[in-house]
Amino acid sequence: MTTDVFFDADLMRRYDREGPRYTSYPTAMQFSESVDLNTYAAAAAGSPGALGGAPLSVYVHIPFCRSPCFYCGCNKIITRQMDRADAYLARLEMEIALRGSHFDRAREVEQLHFGGGTPTFLPAERLRSLCETIGRHFRLTDSPARDYSIEIDPRTIDPAGLETLAAIGFNRLSLGVQDYDPAVQKAINRFQPVDMVTRLVEAARRYGFGSLNFDLIYGLPLQTTSTFAATLETVIGQRPDRLAVYGYAHMPQMFKAQQRIDAENLPDAATRLALLKMAIDRLTAAGYVYIGMDHFALPTDGLARARANGTMHRSFQGYTTHASRDLVSLGISAIGQVGNLYMQNHKTMQFYAERLDQGRLPLHRGVVMSDDDVLRRDVIQQIMCHNTVDMRSTASRFGIDFGEYFAAELSRLETLEADGLVARGVGRIDLTPRGRLLMRNVAMVFDAYKNAGAAAPRLSRVI
Repeated sequence: MTTDVFFDADLMRRYDREGPRYTSYPTAMQFSESVDLNTYAAAAAGSPGALGGAPLSVYVHIPFCRSPCFYCGCNKIITRQMDRADAYLARLEMEIALRGSHFDRAREVEQLHFGGGTPTFLPAERLRSLCETIGRHFRLTDSPARDYSIEIDPRTIDPAGLETLAAIGFNRLSLGVQDYDPAVQKAINRFQPVDMVTRLVEAARRYGFGSLNFDLIYGLPLQTTSTFAATLETVIGQRPDRLAVYGYAHMPQMFKAQQRIDAENLPDAATRLALLKMAIDRLTAAGYVYIGMDHFALPTDGLARARANGTMHRSFQGYTTHASRDLVSLGISAIGQVGNLYMQNHKTMQFYAERLDQGRLPLHRGVVMSDDDVLRRDVIQQIMCHNTVDMRSTASRFGIDFGEYFAAELSRLETLEADGLVARGVGRIDLTPRGRLLMRNVAMVFDAYKNAGAAAPRLSRVI
């Protein structure tokens, strides 16, 4: 499967619009409060994974941070008081027990991810205790094939802490680097010198972490092509296995911390586009494979191998090697998927704690996928993960006439075809090297909710 991309600046400017990231379909914008515990229980009992005893994925949300990063749009709580975390952990353990009752203990947890916030806000003994609690209610594994990852703020852990994480069972790390330029770091309130990260990278290799991811952000205040070039040069020298290079979405009306960023210091549209092109050019020249969206990986990494053999999947955890897994999500605001149900927990600590103190799961909203949703999710997955839609296979699997069912979509696709984003062949739609950088735009063609003009909050821009 080719991973070649071609940066067409004119097309990128013309197609730079807001749109979903398609970590799910339907997206969270279609969630409602019409689903409840009975809906969840039925989905957990009747999902194909439950009936077949398939492995599970588990996500744990730790919302605490010691200080705000001004760019951040995550659901977080800024505090230095460990007693607040202890109160949260007590409720989280309640939720783990309640969730565990809905899943067969024989289903192995193949993938475990701690996100945030800052999971390493928690001291090692609390992380160990939390994992032990998960292990009492779910079947954890020490298999070398497991994918147990945790997000790291380099300022909150030292090499000895990584040794402890390895002993607990984590074997993959994701480090929030963002940018190495001191002026940019000051503007986003996140100072972390290069040698701090380098020590962690060396320790991660020493303690046997099999895959290391860096998060970078382009479009931050005071970023220039020269400063970002220096960051990329340093990062390439550190040689992480994976990279996520996100575009900064400035939405201060939604995220209070972003009000601390002076909009006049943000790169203009032309510079932002140049930053993205630079990242693509330099990372691919350094041997990284363009995975899709904002992601890159070394050819030896499991994600690149999954991309090559067609087993890559997209979920709330982004691109993953674990397709078709029920996702059990734990913690405030966490979103999971069980069968054809998406379900999100309450976003506020008050309601999250209140429900658990009443002995109930803290479920807030979600959506049960219709047959049409399942079909369109499949098509969008093909676009986002495989850069192609096999119309014949899709028609056969879903018992439809593809051309008839998607007549309106194929008509809309003609504009993208004329612009060189897609090429239609016999029984297939392929994203071109130009179109692979605009896969979200192609996916939007098949989004029934977006094309019906459904009301939506502001979304991140494609570029």
